[in-house]
Amino acid sequence: MKIEKPVYYGDYLQLPKILNAQVPESSKYGKPAHDETLFIIIHQTYELWFKQILHELDSIREIMGKPFVPSTDLSVINSRLERVTTIQQILIDQIRIMETMTTLDFMEFRDYLVPASGFQSLQFRLVEATLGIKPEHRMEIEKQFFNSRLKPEDRKQLEMAEAKISVFELLEAWLSRMPFSNFNGFDFWGEYSVAVDKMLKQDHEIISTNPGLSDQLRTMELKNLEMTKETFATLLDADKFAAWKAQGKVRLSQKAMFSAVFIFLYRDYPALQMPFKILNSLTEVDEKFTTWRFRHAIMVQRILGTKIGTGGSSGHEYLKSTTERNRTFLDLFNLATFLIPKSITPELPVSIKNQLDIVYDSFQS
Repeated sequence: MKIEKPVYYGDYLQLPKILNAQVPESSKYGKPAHDETLFIIIHQTYELWFKQILHELDSIREIMGKPFVPSTDLSVINSRLERVTTIQQILIDQIRIMETMTTLDFMEFRDYLVPASGFQSLQFRLVEATLGIKPEHRMEIEKQFFNSRLKPEDRKQLEMAEAKISVFELLEAWLSRMPFSNFNGFDFWGEYSVAVDKMLKQDHEIISTNPGLSDQLRTMELKNLEMTKETFATLLDADKFAAWKAQGKVRLSQKAMFSAVFIFLYRDYPALQMPFKILNSLTEVDEKFTTWRFRHAIMVQRILGTKIGTGGSSGHEYLKSTTERNRTFLDLFNLATFLIPKSITPELPVSIKNQLDIVYDSFQS
């Protein structure tokens, strides 16, 4: 390979563009606010990291969009998800830098920014859409603000992103293709149902005979146990699960949920370790964005109190409401509901174990 010409550090990184991209609004009014430079740099850094997250998610979407995802690609998917979660931790930590700015510092330039706001971060909306947050998952106030605050060209780009297949949808298709819902000659889910029934009966016995519970607490515990029993019954019954999905209580299909539960139960088998890591990494992506939203909401309350945001939202209250609402992989969090102790987990037939296992060692007589 012949090098055309030497590369200079500043030119390669286009530092003149980047380092001259901070233009405080307050300077235009004759009195530059010292902290506005920090405010600009923090948000520019966020946008650069959002660009990298989109780069990683788009590559994951390309891999998972294939009709068949080779096992050799699974580690690539997971390593890129782990890169995303590492970046997310930086996003969370950056809030500590922002919090070095006091309320009075912010008030020196805040009014110059109206009506600009985080609502207009197209890239963050693209990240959400790429992960799997569709318009029907958003609060009505969000839709109104997007329609009124985004430029027409940005709104069109967001709509195009929302129309594309998301990581969530690709995950559901991938899980649904897995053969864990039906094994020839072995009714795993029938065995699982028996194990669940055994576990619930043990729990009922413990609650009923526990001398440390008052009658009131015992009644409450037994009522909660009945709710747990109904939750398991819903997972295993196609009609009940369909009703659950129609009510928005779950997003994954029953078959995809079956595969996810199976992966979690038997994650120690080599063939399932990487699928388990991918599910775990997606859960962490959701967790870290939830943490970031919450920390952002607390920061806004600390700096603004109950003031209206620069974009016209209710500020802290709006941000707090999105913390729980805008979660893509809530079904993966709820998988813990359907896990049972290893001691009663159904024993897999040897033929299935052999498919999931990899033998590196051999017995030497």
